[in-house]
Amino acid sequence: MKRLLNICDATKELNILRSLESYKSPFKVVGTYRLIDDGLRPEATVIIKTDSGEMHEASTGVGPVDALANVLKKSLSSIFPVIQGVKLVDFSSRIHDAKSGTSAKVEVSIVFTDGEEIWSVVAISANINMASFIALLDGFEYAILSEKR
Repeated sequence: MKRLLNICDATKELNILRSLESYKSPFKVVGTYRLIDDGLRPEATVIIKTDSGEMHEASTGVGPVDALANVLKKSLSSIFPVIQGVKLVDFSSRIHDAKSGTSAKVEVSIVFTDGEEIWSVVAISANINMASFIALLDGFEYAILSEKR
């Protein structure tokens, strides 16, 4: 059966790349994100370090994941213009070990596109915002690496 879409498993590719001694990430997060969510207009801040320097940015969104995505796009696109064309097209989450209640681990899956290629990433954390942040980082890193190819 022919598939309509070819969605790349970016998490798998990134994990393999990161296992190589020669791999160098195009950017690093200094510390972690900061998120203020008043339930109306969440705001996220992040510090990103690249070979070109360090950027400290803030952005808002319609929800916490949107705020995190916006702040990462804002900080990364100044150095990596390819990020401007990256869109999130799907977001889903599921709970692992539901017996753990509110302390259960959450798996976040995000699908990205640059208008031509489609890739997905997955991250797991006990905190849904952290899982989302890790998945967003991976999705944007994959876009940067794909552009360099």
